[in-house]
This record gives sequence, C-alpha cells and structure tokens, in this order.
Amino acid sequence: MSISHGVKKLGVLGAGQMGLGIAYVAALRAKVDVLIYDKSTEQIERGLKLMDKLIAKDVANGKIVDHDAQAARARVTVVPQERGFAGLRDVDMVVEAVSENLSLKQKMFGSLAQELHPNAILASNTSSISITKIAAATIPPNLSAASEKGKATASRVVGLHFFNPVPKLVELISALQTSKETLGRARAFAIACGKEVTTSKDVPGFVSNALLMPFINEKNVNTGNHVSRKRYGFARRYRHYPKTGDEPSYGSITARIGLDTCLAIQQTLYQGTGDSKYRPSVLLERMVDAQWYGRKNGGNVPGSEKGYAIWAGRVAEFAFPEISSTLVAMPYNDSSGPNGR
Repeated sequence: MSISHGVKKLGVLGAGQMGLGIAYVAALRAKVDVLIYDKSTEQIERGLKLMDKLIAKDVANGKIVDHDAQAARARVTVVPQERGFAGLRDVDMVVEAVSENLSLKQKMFGSLAQELHPNAILASNTSSISITKIAAATIPPNLSAASEKGKATASRVVGLHFFNPVPKLVELISALQTSKETLGRARAFAIACGKEVTTSKDVPGFVSNALLMPFINEKNVNTGNHVSRKRYGFARRYRHYPKTGDEPSYGSITARIGLDTCLAIQQTLYQGTGDSKYRPSVLLERMVDAQWYGRKNGGNVPGSEKGYAIWAGRVAEFAFPEISSTLVAMPYNDSSGPNGR
C-alpha cells in the first residue's frame, strides 16, 4: 500500500514517556510498525507497562475499541540491546526522544546517519536544541558540508516536536540543511498520527518553549522569593480543550514535562539567546539537585498550586496566525500582570 509519507516502519530512540507516547500514536493512528530501542532494560520494561496502561485506559474510556488497541500493541517491537542502532536499519524514519543534551544527540545522529539507509528520515523530538547543529553532526569528518554527499546526508534531518503531555499539536522545525522532501514527508507522517502540524524556525526553544518557559521560570523565581501567589490568578484556555476550567495547572504541566527537562530547556534558551528572562531560577536548580523530577520518578512539584494553567502546545498557537485560538483572561490580582513588569 502506498503511503504518502513513505513510512511503513518507524524507529523510536528512547523508551521514556515521550518515546512510548510517540510509538503508541504511530502504531495506533498511522498504523505503522514501530521498533523501539533503549539501552536500559529497566526503561524498556517501564515504558511497555506505560503503553499497556495507556491502551487499557483508552479502551476503558471508549476512545478506541479493544481490537484496534490490540492491533496497535502488536505493531510495537523492542530492538534487542545487543543489536544497537543496527536493529533500526530497515526503518523509513527514526524519531529520537532522549534527554535534552546536544552532545548526546549529535553522537546519536552521527551513528544513525551511518547505520540507516540514505532515504530514511532522521527526526529529533527535541523541544529546544538547534536542529541545524544536530544535522551538521550527521556529516562524516572526511566530507565537506558543502559537498553534494554532505548536503544530502544533512538534508534528511528534521525537528518533529511532539509535546509532553502530548496534545494534538506537533511542532515541525527545519534545519538550514533540511530538504523540502524531508519536511513534506515529516509533516504527512505527523498528520497521519492524528496531529495538527505547525512550523517553527530553528531558534532556541522554537515557539512553544520560548513562550512557555518564562512563565514557568518566573513562577519559580517568585515562589522561591515568597511572592504572593494571588498575582497568578489567571488561566488561558484554548480551542482544543473543553471550556470546563479543567485545564492543566502549572504544577501538573511541570511535573509531566519533568523538572530536569525544564531546566535543560531553560539552560539551552539562556545560552542561545543571552536573555535573562530564560535564566533558570535557583529554586528549579535546587529541586533538580534534589532529584525532584516530577512524575517520571514518582512525584509532583512540591509547593505548586492549581490555577496556573499554561499549556505548552496551546501557548504556541498564539504565534501562528493560521491557527485560531481563544484567550480567556481572568482578573489579575496585581495590575502589573504575571511578569510584574
């Protein structure tokens, strides 16, 4: 069967909550076979348990029927650890979903470019790191980036940012080297996964986190400084959410994303822009020092309150005129606004 995106088999690097979430929607919605690779056996086991939990929950809530759920689960296979990246040689596209660490991603993409066939798309789920830098790492040392082979190698790298928690939106990011064909296929694949695709330039944090992280960071700064919580008496609601007032709170979002991930994103933003609004708060750094990462290691954010409802994927919509959204502003306790300036 001809598939517009050309992806019949997907590889996913990383069996954390993001990797498993991507594997799940790809198997369920795009109906493609998925190979998952993670160097940690424990992470694989936890990830598969999470997938089974997601499937059971969706069936119980009537979102999918049991037959479709079982078919999706059967499409997901784990790559044996001893095979490494070689176990992904037959995939048409790989999505990397590992930690927000540039050197780690560069090393992985350099290896993937050597192992996978030359037509395979190399996608990163990074939420802040430069796709151009990642693409450059795929070019072997003996090749020039200006050579035809060097250009072809880097042209298949693209950013495909599935949000965490996973809403309907996906952010598509082109490196300077990314080809139009790669962009088109990546977009078609995300749509096949049931996502609404929007594009961002390759700038630190792209759009979503460039907007979201200052809210999270300033909240941490003011909490650490014992500033009154009443000034945060506002919420933003978006069209992909029922207008029920049940939008995720600040604590829920941060706990799901992971405090360590939030810190890594803010460090990337601060280093990439030099803008002080992205400088991570001491409180966030200390919570990460304490290994308080959020739900990924069994906890929420200490001291966080409900009512600070900022949603990463929905905040991103304000930057795109082609996407209509609704802002419902609730009264501020402080006339200076949430930023206090």
